[in-house]
Amino acid sequence: MHFTTAALFALLGSVTAQKVHVVSVGTANGTKIFSPDNLQADVGDMIQFQFRGGNHSVAQSNFDNPCTPISQHTNQTGIFSGYQPVSASKAMGMIPTYTIMVSAKTPLWFYCSQATHCQSGMVMVVNENTAANSSRSLAAFKQLAAGATANIAPQRVGGGTSSSNGTTSGSTGGSSGSGSGSSSGSSGSADASATQSGSATGASQSAVPTAAASIIGASTSMGLLGLAAALFML
Repeated sequence: MHFTTAALFALLGSVTAQKVHVVSVGTANGTKIFSPDNLQADVGDMIQFQFRGGNHSVAQSNFDNPCTPISQHTNQTGIFSGYQPVSASKAMGMIPTYTIMVSAKTPLWFYCSQATHCQSGMVMVVNENTAANSSRSLAAFKQLAAGATANIAPQRVGGGTSSSNGTTSGSTGGSSGSGSGSSSGSSGSADASATQSGSATGASQSAVPTAAASIIGASTSMGLLGLAAALFML
């Protein structure tokens, strides 16, 4: 109940958000996938990435340069969850999560920076807009990613707080993994200005009990006040 109460207060502090969209990262059987890998979100909506298996990450790129950090090609910092090994949290009945707030309606392109996961198709888009440009689709992004010569992790985890064994600390640096690039360093900013590639702000990293994750996953259209009420029932 201690953790549930803390999660409740965090949710109540964000009641202005319209929705919580849940994206599963990886699977228990080792599938390299974001599910769903294509979603629509309004400005102010939250996207919670729930890490379900393996050791994956969520990193932001732009369309033209998949598998590389957006910061290498634009003036945006972008977001990076760091690597999230699920096994340690699973033993405690927890699921690692990483949550961002959508701050623009323009497309957001994400990839897993672990090994060659990006080239293998572990990419996704938020707010795909093929009506504006039919060539900038998720299918086209996956095709570009398949031909990438490297899979590079951002140098810094993007903002927020981390949680381990039910305790919270202010640093999110030093995540471990084997992606092509360093993920060590102190907490960085996840804020980015709204440009053609889109932006996401308010990133936070934590873990939630498996039961709470199931409730959140079943409540993607629920307002945060309703979701908080659901958590009270745990």
